[in-house]
Amino acid sequence: MPPTDAGTDAGRVPAAGTEPTTALNDTGPQPGAHTDASGGGADSEDTLDLRLPDQFVALFAQTSRMDTPVTDDLLGGIGDWGPTVTSVGAFQLAPVRVDRDLPVIHRWMNDPAVAEFWHLAGTPSVTEAHLCAQVHGDGRSVPCLGLLDGAPMSYWEIYRADLDPLARHYAARPHDTGVHLLIGSVGDRGRGLGSALLRAVADLVLDKRPACARVIAEPDLRNAPSVAAFLNAGFRFSAELELPAKRAALMIRDRSLRHLL
Repeated sequence: MPPTDAGTDAGRVPAAGTEPTTALNDTGPQPGAHTDASGGGADSEDTLDLRLPDQFVALFAQTSRMDTPVTDDLLGGIGDWGPTVTSVGAFQLAPVRVDRDLPVIHRWMNDPAVAEFWHLAGTPSVTEAHLCAQVHGDGRSVPCLGLLDGAPMSYWEIYRADLDPLARHYAARPHDTGVHLLIGSVGDRGRGLGSALLRAVADLVLDKRPACARVIAEPDLRNAPSVAAFLNAGFRFSAELELPAKRAALMIRDRSLRHLL
């Protein structure tokens, strides 16, 4: 299921995507095993010892665990979207690099106002697992830092709502794109930044993804500031959804209405 809340101050969502990549446990025959091209036994002159050097096996395992993000996401390459001008400054979505971004995201997730909806408070390993499930996933969901005038100040998850379990709960259309957001700093909340950035990101999605006709969000109905921020950003309230972890407001920003709302 995607994040269970898509708010400006908080929001929770189980990561969409596959589990993190695991290392390959066996790269060849067991020590002492032999292959025989002629079908003979181990004493054949054609026998080859195909055991790989231990150093190579260790290097291969290490490489398979490297923090390498998905580059071919299913959202049109968010990392190449570049900055956009907003009413509050130059804004850019930067796909998360876990080794670089974990400390700041972990700090935000442990803010009580955020933890109430995201449920990712705890040790860094909790946040790391949530991020890695997406970074090493199939490209359906891309976690991003939001950079305002070059400074990280928000966390986003942009995901294919039509390919997510969320699609079982509403009349999904091909290429529906979902958005989840939290504003990191307490000082940045409650002054309209969320609405301005939600409008900018929704427009960015529609500009960069011509096949997408709608941007979707499903904030927790209890999170009144989040729902209000989406409404102020040009989203319309569509329905109430009973999701496994919450009762949500289905918010939609339509391509056809983007210049009217």
